[in-house]
Amino acid sequence: MKPEPFHERVDAVRRRFAASLDGKIKDTFAELAELRGEEASAIAAVAACYRRIHGICGIGAAIGFAGTGSAAKSVEDILVAAYRAGRGLNSAEAAQLPLRLDALAAAAAAELRNADIPAQQSETR
Repeated sequence: MKPEPFHERVDAVRRRFAASLDGKIKDTFAELAELRGEEASAIAAVAACYRRIHGICGIGAAIGFAGTGSAAKSVEDILVAAYRAGRGLNSAEAAQLPLRLDALAAAAAAELRNADIPAQQSETR
């Protein structure tokens, strides 16, 4: 029996989300040192991190990664004020961000271990 097109699309989104999640979190960790200050590079790094994390928030819970989405929202809450103000992180925000990223990484790892991500469907089925 052929799966429904809607379910195939949701499965494809879940696979893509799962495949990119670890990299997005690692990319955000890699930019931590660049997020403080008022330089253009800090502002650009905050914007990039915000968009990356916002994407995780937006799709995570909708496709069955509720814990990951919630943890990403906590990270986003740190980034949003700086993003909207067009500035780098202040010292309090910079101190909290790695802790929240650690929680996001743990939530994502747990959900990825338990995720039922279907294999790519064959064209001949």
